[in-house]
Amino acid sequence: MGRLTVYPEEDSKRELLDLHIQCGGPASTSLVTLSRLGIRTSFLGSVSDDSRGIEIVKGLNNEKVDSAFLKITPGYTSQFAFIAITESGNRTIFWHRGSVPHLKPGDVNLSPFSNAKILHIDSLMIEAAQEAAQQAKNMGLTIVMDAGTMREGSQELISMVDVLIASEGFAEPLVGDAAPPEKALEVLRALGPKEVIITLGSKGSIGLSGKKINFQKAFPIDAVDTTGAGDVYHGAYIYGMLQKWDMQKCMRFASAASALKCRHIGARKGIPHLEEIKEFMRGK
Repeated sequence: MGRLTVYPEEDSKRELLDLHIQCGGPASTSLVTLSRLGIRTSFLGSVSDDSRGIEIVKGLNNEKVDSAFLKITPGYTSQFAFIAITESGNRTIFWHRGSVPHLKPGDVNLSPFSNAKILHIDSLMIEAAQEAAQQAKNMGLTIVMDAGTMREGSQELISMVDVLIASEGFAEPLVGDAAPPEKALEVLRALGPKEVIITLGSKGSIGLSGKKINFQKAFPIDAVDTTGAGDVYHGAYIYGMLQKWDMQKCMRFASAASALKCRHIGARKGIPHLEEIKEFMRGK
C-alpha cells in the first residue's frame, strides 16, 4: 500500500509519499483482531508457496492465529492487493485473486474444532463457505458472516447465517442504492439471519435485533487509513458476542476498536489490544 496526497486522474502520474507491505484479508484480519483480544482462533483458507503465501503464513503465526489447517498448494500465486491511501485516510483497492485454487467443499473439515463457539466466514470461496456453515450448524456453532459484496450464491449462504455484518452497499442489488439502511436491515434479515448489522463507515453502524433497531455513531478520530476497519469491527463484534453482550454493547465496542485501527496505516498494524480499547472508551 502507498500514501499519496490526492488520488490521480486516469492517464496521469502521482508520486507515492511512502510504501508499506502488510498482510490483510477480511476473515483473517478479523481473526487477528480476536487474537489480540485474547481469543484462540484458527484460519482456513488457500494460499500458494510463493513469496506472498509465505508472508501470509508468517503473518498469521506472528499474531498467534493457528494456520495448521491453511491449505498450501505449491506452484501458484496467492491473492494480492495494492491499496492507494490519500491524506484524508480514504483508500482505493486494486486486488487480484491469484491463481491458487480456491478451497473446495471437500477441503473443509471442522471436526478438529469441537470446542469452538463461532464460525466466521466471508463469501469469497462461496462453496467452501457453505460447506463450513453446514458443518458448523451440525456442531451447534454460531455462524457470523462478513458480507462485503453480493455475489452469486450469497443469498443462499446468508440463509445459513446467525449474525450478518454487511457493508453499506451490500444490499443495493436487493433494495436499490437510494433505500435507507433500515430497509436494507429488514430485507437482509428476511433472508434468514437472526441479527443483522450494517457498517456505515464514518456514519457509524446500524443493527436489527428482534424488533429493535440499534444505532452506533462512529468514534471521532484523526484517521490515517481506513483499510481493514470493517474487518476489525467484525472481530471486535465477535469478541462481544463471546462475552454474551447485547447488540448495542457489541456495536459500541466494535466501533471503538475499528476507530483505533484507523490511526495507523495498514489493515493490522493498528489493531488495538483489549486494555487500549477499554481506556479509549472510558475517555469517550
